[in-house]
Amino acid sequence: MTIKAESLKVPVSILVPTLNEEKNLGYCLKAVADWADEIVVVDSSSTDKTEEIAKQYRATFVHFEFNGGWPKKKQWALDNYPFRNEWILILDADEVLLPGIKKEIEKSISNSGISGYYLVFQMEFLGKKLKFSYPGLKKLVLFRKNSGRFERRLYEEESQAEMKQNITTGIEIHEHFLVEGKTGVLKSPVLHRNNNSLTRYIAQFNEYSSWESKVLNEGNVTIVPSLFGSQAQRRRWMKINLLGFPGISFLYFLYNFIFKLGFLDGKAGYYFCLFKMNYMIETKAKLFEIKVKKREGI
Repeated sequence: MTIKAESLKVPVSILVPTLNEEKNLGYCLKAVADWADEIVVVDSSSTDKTEEIAKQYRATFVHFEFNGGWPKKKQWALDNYPFRNEWILILDADEVLLPGIKKEIEKSISNSGISGYYLVFQMEFLGKKLKFSYPGLKKLVLFRKNSGRFERRLYEEESQAEMKQNITTGIEIHEHFLVEGKTGVLKSPVLHRNNNSLTRYIAQFNEYSSWESKVLNEGNVTIVPSLFGSQAQRRRWMKINLLGFPGISFLYFLYNFIFKLGFLDGKAGYYFCLFKMNYMIETKAKLFEIKVKKREGI
């Protein structure tokens, strides 16, 4: 592997949170190892080859132990690790920076009037890049150091029993990073390609739906839901206002698979739209379960 001279690297610190990511991490780090000035992998006691792969690509490996509460892994790293660059980029282990977005980042971080950037993530699912059923999710993951914090959606997090069982323990799930100052949007996509099995994929989304149901029941409002606001505001407005609508899960499938032309993504698009529908069903059912237990005093 060829490594550029330090002086030629882009002055960006990359933060990668991990837990047993040996199947994904190599692809993520290979794309940035000779590009970024600093790579920091923050790990939650992985038992596979995650640490070995991180060190292979000369990343700094930091151990993180979650004991419940706040902050979670990403915010903890931002609070405690001394990143040496002004700009920080957070990537999940299954996300890969493509040449186009790397060039765009290099130009954009010189803009003194911007505090953070939204990046667009393109999904690859079952070997297929989804163009219709998942046209792209925007996440604010590139920002100036000390320019903001992750929102806290729940005050009561996982129980000790849940922490021992969950794959997603200690990681921000759908909490957004909130920047103080102006933001921009970069156009070139980041590839989201998860190489883990569907079994793990389903297990993760089972945990996500449990968290989502708790948020809908008792979560804090940090981003004001709005049908005509940002992508995050629209998504939250729809979850609050449409989730209780009869048949919404099936209508959601039809919207993604038919109206948004998800069928053009083939079998991968079909299964992806089914998983999105099932995620909504699970969230609705778990929210109903919470209300039933409250009513019965369980």
